[in-house]
Amino acid sequence: MAKLQFSRDSDIWQNLQYAIAASSGFQRWQVESYTQLQELRLEQQVQRYLRETLETLAY
Repeated sequence: MAKLQFSRDSDIWQNLQYAIAASSGFQRWQVESYTQLQELRLEQQVQRYLRETLETLAY
């Protein structure tokens, strides 16, 4: 059961990453941050984008 749940969570996270990566906000951020992101995988970029967005919202 736990393995099935992990698989579902993993699928949800992957789909969420793709949805975020397709958003105009992420794409704009990606262009602005290009030099810092060159060697990062998509998952790492999405995590950084979410972290920075939440930090901005916290102010």
